[in-house]
Amino acid sequence: MQPNARKLALTAHVTSSVGWLGAVAAFLALAVAGLTSRDGEMMPAAYLAMELTTWFVILPLAIASLLTGLVMSLGTTWGVFRHYWVVAKLLITILATTLLLVHTRPIGLLADIGETTLSSAEVTRLQVQLVGDASAALLALLMNVVLSVFKPWGMTPYGLRTLHERRGVLPADLPSGPRAEVGVGSTTKTPRWVYVVGIHAIGLALLVLVVHLAGNRGWSH
Repeated sequence: MQPNARKLALTAHVTSSVGWLGAVAAFLALAVAGLTSRDGEMMPAAYLAMELTTWFVILPLAIASLLTGLVMSLGTTWGVFRHYWVVAKLLITILATTLLLVHTRPIGLLADIGETTLSSAEVTRLQVQLVGDASAALLALLMNVVLSVFKPWGMTPYGLRTLHERRGVLPADLPSGPRAEVGVGSTTKTPRWVYVVGIHAIGLALLVLVVHLAGNRGWSH
């Protein structure tokens, strides 16, 4: 992309991503308020606010973040599959968006709690589930921030092959191991905690999604 177009895309991506992160944090605060409140009017009001926030703030920002991220990847030298951190961000973003779409149903049930036939145990389960989902989503988005700053793990095999093909290096001449990425990125060593947090964040998000989908049978009717 041209410099001005790249700056515009970057601005849109950062704005949507930061807005998404802030909206999820507000969603988590409302979920905690709905779970802990003993006020008969406070609880449905909190879930009504969560429903409106989800459809008119979080979901548009999530889609905008995903689309602008793809534009930035495809329109710059980073690419979509050339660097591990870009692939990880893409997977986390898709996972977080999927989790968001999945939990819209229990939000609607709790927002209309006066018109549903849910038992108190089912209501509590859905409330706890929303707090867990929002916490996992917030952790995943924070991990995206860490990935954007530290850019760990270097280039993928596809990225290395593409790079060397552009330089006219034959496959048999490609270096292997740590030296394979000399000259293609920062030589600063990525802190070990970035790897640990990244693996655990992705694993936790996957676990929450699986548990959520498994429990979906209990309230899908």
